Amino acid sequence: MGIFVVGDVHGCLHTFLNLLDHWDPKSETLVQLGDLVDRGAFSPAVLQLAFELQMNFKKEVHFIRGNHEQLMINYMKGEDRLGLWLKNGGNKTQRQFEEARIDPDNFSTWLTDLPLIWENEHVQVTHAGFSGIGDPYDQKNTYGLLWNRQPLINTGRLQIIGHTPRRDGIPLYNPDSNSWNIDTGAYGGVCLTAIRLEDDGTYIETISIPTEAIDLA
Repeated sequence: MGIFVVGDVHGCLHTFLNLLDHWDPKSETLVQLGDLVDRGAFSPAVLQLAFELQMNFKKEVHFIRGNHEQLMINYMKGEDRLGLWLKNGGNKTQRQFEEARIDPDNFSTWLTDLPLIWENEHVQVTHAGFSGIGDPYDQKNTYGLLWNRQPLINTGRLQIIGHTPRRDGIPLYNPDSNSWNIDTGAYGGVCLTAIRLEDDGTYIETISIPTEAIDLA
């Protein structure tokens, strides 16, 4: 099976659907590296789509937890005393749930169970990458897999990350860390990007879909 890795969606439902047209579930594992929610116009619908995809393609589809999922989880658990989720796009997402008459708690268990990493012998997909500073799996570590913005270390495997938007819409490969950043700023009106790989990490192509205007409304 090949690997089809999707960057930060951030509520851009229609753009995400357009990108999924390029995924072949018969020959590719789909991995989305987190930040499904916030910023864009359709966070509840994106979560519903992700949930249904995972239910229908249990072996072929994997979603990774991003920092925005973590912020949302913390808020729903009553652990966000400073209102960090609301200040980082959660206020818009909360209104979307209210307007859609959907209880966000419907997704709480699914969100909490999202892993911090998908990997095989050759590839590691995380939201923010391995910095080599502290415990990468500690959700409170600002240099961990949810939050890191420091240069990545070379882990001996190809890393695919998002988290830090590429405002020019061009995914970046770093040979020193053997890593790709494929967050191309979908919520900023740029594009949503996926990278297609062989199972051993061999690069095939990147696919970037311009953000649909409706996703920014």
